[in-house]
Amino acid sequence: MITLTVNGEPREVEEGTTLASLLESLKITRGMVAVSRNQEIVHRDQYPAVVVQQGDVIEIVRMVGGG
Repeated sequence: MITLTVNGEPREVEEGTTLASLLESLKITRGMVAVSRNQEIVHRDQYPAVVVQQGDVIEIVRMVGGG
């Protein structure tokens, strides 16, 4: 297990977890969020390839409609 910070909260995940699987475990639809890893935006098509590491800081922002 490794420990990340996800939206300011510590979270333990299995080693080898990708951003896609992290979002799935949080029951978040990939198309409806923007994700940064260590203050760098990750493009949605890269979520399956990006493996999170011990100490990563992940920010997940849900997009909302309106104006």
